Order: sequence, then structure tokens, then C-alpha cells
Amino acid sequence: MAITPANLVRHELIGLIAEISESRNKSLIGEKGKIIDETRNMLIIETKKGEKKSQKEITTYIITLPSRKRVEVEGTLLVGRSEERLRKKISVKKRW
Repeated sequence: MAITPANLVRHELIGLIAEISESRNKSLIGEKGKIIDETRNMLIIETKKGEKKSQKEITTYIITLPSRKRVEVEGTLLVGRSEERLRKKISVKKRW
């Protein structure tokens, strides 16, 4: 099944390109790179400056899909392991 904006939060994120557009941690805003690992509460992004850890709950990401479409996703929707997110009922917002 192809990754689309509507089903992005139910897919594996490792390997996708992510940019941090908003965060309470102001030093992370603008960081961009490949998602190399994911925990329940963190995304680890490999940037040109090295690995950056961002807390999902306080961050908004712009994720580039394999189709090159860019999707803005609130990190609160990503909290949880990828297998846990499969079971979540998620209402699609206009922001997507």
C-alpha cells in the first residue's frame, strides 16, 4: 500500500525525509534529514550536522513522501510506536 497524506501516520516513518517546522525546542526548527530511528516519544533524524533527537509531542514535522509530496504532521499524532499507531482512530484534519 502506497503512503499517502491520509495514511501517513499509520506507516513506518524510518527512511522518510523530515523537516522540523515548529517545536518548543527552538534550536531544532529548520533541521532536515532522514528519519533513522523512532521510539514511542522521539524521532531521530540524521542531518548534515549529525543525529538530532526531537520529541514528537512538542514538534510539527514536514514529511516528504516517496511521491515527493510534502505533508505537515503534528507530532502528537505520531506519539506511540508504529505498531501502536495502526490501532489508533485518527480523524484527518484540514491541515493535511
